[in-house]
Amino acid sequence: MSTLFEDYLNKHSEADWLAAIDKLSPGIHEVDRTAVQIWFRFYPLSLFRYLQMAEDREATMSAFRMQGSYDLKDQVDTSHHFLYGHRYWKTVKAAIEAEMQTFSGESVDLADEISQVAAMVAEKLKVDPSLVIAITAVGMMTLVQAGVEAFQAAPGEVEKPKGIMSKKPDAIVAERAKDDSQGLLGFLKTVNKEFSIRYDENSSAGKFRIMNEQELTGASANDTTQNWLEIDERRRDGVIPIECTAASCGTCWIGVLGGQEKLSDVDRRERRATKVFGYGQPDELNPFLRLACQAKAHGNATIVIPPWNGVFGKAVYKNVEVVELEPVTTSAKALREAVREATSGDQP
Repeated sequence: MSTLFEDYLNKHSEADWLAAIDKLSPGIHEVDRTAVQIWFRFYPLSLFRYLQMAEDREATMSAFRMQGSYDLKDQVDTSHHFLYGHRYWKTVKAAIEAEMQTFSGESVDLADEISQVAAMVAEKLKVDPSLVIAITAVGMMTLVQAGVEAFQAAPGEVEKPKGIMSKKPDAIVAERAKDDSQGLLGFLKTVNKEFSIRYDENSSAGKFRIMNEQELTGASANDTTQNWLEIDERRRDGVIPIECTAASCGTCWIGVLGGQEKLSDVDRRERRATKVFGYGQPDELNPFLRLACQAKAHGNATIVIPPWNGVFGKAVYKNVEVVELEPVTTSAKALREAVREATSGDQP
C-alpha cells in the first residue's frame, strides 16, 4: 500500500516537476543550478510512465532503441554523481524516508515541499540550503521512479569528492568558467588553439583535448587512455558514446555543466533531431543539452554523459509531425531506418 507522500508525489506531471525546478532555481547555488536541470532531462518522468503503462515494456524499450542503464531503481545512489549536492545524499535520503512517515497529505505546492525537506537537511548538516535543494528534488523524483522498496534498500553511500569536486562551490563554478592558457603569445593565435573538455570532475585526468572549432566527438575519439568499450558498450570510439556522427542516432547526447556559451550554436538539424529523440533540449542557442557530434568548441567546457540513449520523442511527447532525418549518408542508413521505426507511432 502506498503512503500519502508517494501519492502526493505521483500526482504531479513532468511539467509540474520542471515548473517546480524553475521556481526553485534562483535559490539553488550556481554549482548545481544547471546540473539539476540536466538530471531531470536525463530521467524524464513522461518516459518512465510511458514504459510503465506499456503492455510489453521490453518490446517498447526495444522499439525506442534504448541502450544503456535507464532504470533509476538500479542507480538510486549513483545517478546524481555529477551534482555537488551528491555528497549530502545519505542525509537527504534519510530525510525523504522520514518525510514518507510523517507527511500529512495536506495540499502543498511541490516547490514548497522540496524546499521544506531541503531546509531540514540543511539544518541538520549546518550548510546553506542552496546546496541541498537540487539534490532533494532529485531524491524525491528518484523515489517516484525507483519505488519505495528499491529506494529504501539502497545504502545511501557516496564516495568522497575528489579532483575539482573537492573544492568549494564557488571555486568549482570558477573552474568551469576557465579556458586553458594558450601560452605567452596565445592572444595572437588565430588557429591551432587547444582547449579541454572535462567529463569527470572527480578526476584530474577526466578530460580530453580539443582543437578550436572541432566537434566534441571527433576530439573524444582521440582519447585512448582507457578501453572505453569495456567501460560502456556504447563507447565504440572514445569517451563519448557515438554511432553515426550525423545527428541521426542520438547516442552522443550530453549535458553541459559549464561552458555552454563556448560551444557552437545549435543548428536546425540538431534542434530537430533532439526533438525526435525526446531529449528536451531547451530552445536556446547554447542550451545545456547537446548532441556532441554537432557541437564545436571554442573554449573549455564541462560535460556529463548520460548512461543511456533512445528515440522516444514522437511516441511519448507527440511533438514530431514528420520524420526527415539528415543527412542521407551510407553510414547513417541503418540508423535512420531504426529511428523511423521507433517514431512510427506503432509502439505498444
